[in-house]
Amino acid sequence: MERYICIHGHFYQPPRENPWLEYVELQDSAYPYHDWNERITAECYEPNTASRILDPEWMVVDIVNNYSKISFNFGPTLLSWMEKKQPEAYEAIIEADKFSRERFSGHGSAIAQAYNHMIMPLANRQDKYTQVLWGIEDFKKRFGRYPEGIWLPETACDTETLEVLAEFGIKFTILAPRQAKRARKIKSGARWFDVSDGKIDPSTAYLCRLPSGKTISIFFYDGPISQDLAFGGLLVNGETFAQRLVSAFNESRQWNQIVHIATDGETYGHHQKFGDMALAYCLHLIESQSLANITNYAEYLAKNPPTHQVEIFDNSSWSCIHGIERWRENCGCNTGRFSGALQAWRKPLREGMDWLRDFLIPLYEERARNYLKDPWNARNEYIHVILDRNKDNVEQFFRENALRELSFEEKKDVLKLLEIQRNAMLMYTSCGWFFDEISGLETTQVMRYAARVIQLAEEIFDVSVEKEYLQFLEKAPSNIPEFENGAKVYEMFVKPSMLDLLRVGAHYSISSLFKEYPQSTQILCYQAENEFYEKTEAGKLKLVVGKTKIKSEITWDEDLFSFAVLHLGDHNVNGGIRKFIGDESFSSMHREIRESFDKGDIPEVIRLMDRHFETNNYSLWHLFKDEQRKILHQVVSPVFESVEMSFRKIYEDNYSLMNFFHSLQIPLPKPLAVTAEYVINKDLKRIFENELDIEKLESLIKELKKWSIEIDKAIITFVSTSWLNSFLEKIKQQPEEISYIEKVEKILSLLKSLNIEPDIWKLQKEILFIGKNISSLMKERALKGDDFANRWIEVFQALCNYLKVKIQ
Repeated sequence: MERYICIHGHFYQPPRENPWLEYVELQDSAYPYHDWNERITAECYEPNTASRILDPEWMVVDIVNNYSKISFNFGPTLLSWMEKKQPEAYEAIIEADKFSRERFSGHGSAIAQAYNHMIMPLANRQDKYTQVLWGIEDFKKRFGRYPEGIWLPETACDTETLEVLAEFGIKFTILAPRQAKRARKIKSGARWFDVSDGKIDPSTAYLCRLPSGKTISIFFYDGPISQDLAFGGLLVNGETFAQRLVSAFNESRQWNQIVHIATDGETYGHHQKFGDMALAYCLHLIESQSLANITNYAEYLAKNPPTHQVEIFDNSSWSCIHGIERWRENCGCNTGRFSGALQAWRKPLREGMDWLRDFLIPLYEERARNYLKDPWNARNEYIHVILDRNKDNVEQFFRENALRELSFEEKKDVLKLLEIQRNAMLMYTSCGWFFDEISGLETTQVMRYAARVIQLAEEIFDVSVEKEYLQFLEKAPSNIPEFENGAKVYEMFVKPSMLDLLRVGAHYSISSLFKEYPQSTQILCYQAENEFYEKTEAGKLKLVVGKTKIKSEITWDEDLFSFAVLHLGDHNVNGGIRKFIGDESFSSMHREIRESFDKGDIPEVIRLMDRHFETNNYSLWHLFKDEQRKILHQVVSPVFESVEMSFRKIYEDNYSLMNFFHSLQIPLPKPLAVTAEYVINKDLKRIFENELDIEKLESLIKELKKWSIEIDKAIITFVSTSWLNSFLEKIKQQPEEISYIEKVEKILSLLKSLNIEPDIWKLQKEILFIGKNISSLMKERALKGDDFANRWIEVFQALCNYLKVKIQ
């Protein structure tokens, strides 16, 4: 009998994009990274594309792409972000699926996922269908093939969901063992036996016959091993991991067994540091010692068709022992972040979303029938627009789905209708209910999608829905007293992020004070085109007056705006913007404001702006988050420079006194210690951001040790890793340049003296590559008496030893 092992990773992050900007804004909690997608990519998704395998002496002997050897799925919304922001990691994941097809009899290891992680049993039939179709179409575009399997968010499942999967020809899905109800052999008269409470044998695939007559195969992962991997210490050691997997085989089984597990993919590097390496070594050990055949689900299923039939528990999942109550009730399942916290907010939040969705369905159908052959089929086909918003592609969508040739205004209507539907599904992303508190990042995110639905619905249907939606949120209590309930959370954290074309225009006009824009410029998912723009400066004072067209690339909405913005210095900005109402009015506004500014009558300028723009007044507060932070930093940089100069003067003026304290072995007084810490950390960070001077770095390290100063480890680790990865490009281009190799080794040794451990996996990968492809050539040259080659080998080997890289 054959023995097979399959490890599945569910790689997923909730969609984090601002629904109005289609962009993940700055998240301070992810410091020193820009956002959590970026941080988890650095800690997990990217390292798994080039994971290190160590020998018994802890030397790196190989680099492997883990994705090519495991079964995996990536959330489509996460891959969409990665394609734009982390293309190298994205391409490595796509390539891994191609390699896996060669390895596993033509069966790729990637499987699809229901599009935006909606709890499928809680979705209506239309949403189930669209979620699966969108997931499949997204998968096809990225991986270039039809998926054989699909991952259900939280493995939440019911019979109707399985029917939808089978309708699309999906061959299998993966569920938790406790989701199995009863099983029997596939033969006439076979008796059902109870497999509830996780008693199902996970070592084979099961056939599930559906009421429609269709079938789908189900794999029930090994629960205890998956649990120990996710929450125990199983991933600390790759050998222990491999032994645990192999120990699950049972010689009494009379079939080709598969031992398989499923966990969040983030376990391998984000939740457990170096988890990717434990995974890589585990797979390496199993293969090299022929302990079992590494496989994926599709290959195993093709070679081993099910011999048993199964029935599942409807409304069950892997992360809620109560079924799916975690996403609609106060069932008691939580993360434990808030002691004694209740999740009574979950039910009214779900009810509010359901009400909003159901209220808008007939309105959508009625309006869409004026334009589209089939409103729901058009929604299904809209995934092709989401994947490529190029104007030609959108026009192709209209040609295929419209009843007739539509006017530009009608096309805008259709796009808004479909954006209502897209956001109405995004607002059901499971993470919104998973955690403990309604004011959390994930829950406010799903509320933002609901707010976008509300905004578009009130605009296109001319109905008022926000008030009634908030009545549901008022019944959703927060665990934090000052937040009271979901309605207040919505007002505090959701409403401020809402915007329209006027707000985009305000952002453009204010930010133009601080950066130079071309006549036509992209601002995230909007286009700004100047028809008139004038900037005037008088000392610290700046005035811009302009006329600009703002266009949305999502809904094709556009409008022309006139504006005037006055910068009084520092953070003091006074801006006015309104819809353009004619050349005469604009010329009058421009002339009056400019004349008053030229006279230096600033109070009059402000009065004129109030008169011409009335209540449409804006300031730095109205900038989008990233640009706001950037401009604020620009505005206060003179303050920071002044502070730094003061600290540096104190440090330099009192250096002799500090030396005297040091000679007497007396700790520095706090004011002097703080000053030294600020100056040296600032210099240390700066040295990695500019052309790195080794002598300067050595000098700073001596100062740090001399004064026993606390180093800002997070930021120095981040900037030194960034420097190494940047410098690595020079080594790739000129691997024979000895000075580059020496410099890297020297920097690493200096960082080690500070207990700073930059992330070196990319460097180790490149050094191993150079070792395999260049060192042999250098050895040949050295044997012929080439002094340079001898020197290169000596320096390169020293770096290999330092990096613990073994060249075979």
